[in-house]
Amino acid sequence: MNIDMASFTPWTSLAGGLLIGAGIALFALLAGRIAGISGIVGGLLRPARGETGWRVAFLAGLVGAPFAFALFMPLPDIRVDAGVPLLLLAGLLVGVGTRYGSGCTSGHGICGLSRRSPRSIAATAAFMAAGFLTVWLLRHVLEVA
Repeated sequence: MNIDMASFTPWTSLAGGLLIGAGIALFALLAGRIAGISGIVGGLLRPARGETGWRVAFLAGLVGAPFAFALFMPLPDIRVDAGVPLLLLAGLLVGVGTRYGSGCTSGHGICGLSRRSPRSIAATAAFMAAGFLTVWLLRHVLEVA
């Protein structure tokens, strides 16, 4: 594996991580909620009284952030080397995984680990192991990528 040093952005990555950490900490302190995206979206699919507004605002912020960023800097080029059927299958598997794991990477991996939740530690270890295994199988066994 080689690191493309021209594209290596440790300071930008650190700043992004600090912003994510500050955002979830403020969300937990001010709203008393965990910033798990699958739970937020799931709450919109089963709306409860008084729960819809903040969920829509949160998701609008996620969708709108790249557009706000684009006002100051050009967005990076996005290249997806997969067809629509594969992307649909991947999305379905992610959805099943978040239901099976009772949360997603943002809920368990960021919010849960920062709270030292044993359930989140186990979930994060499981989805990281599954990701490592998937990449190894695709690249070294099936030689797909």
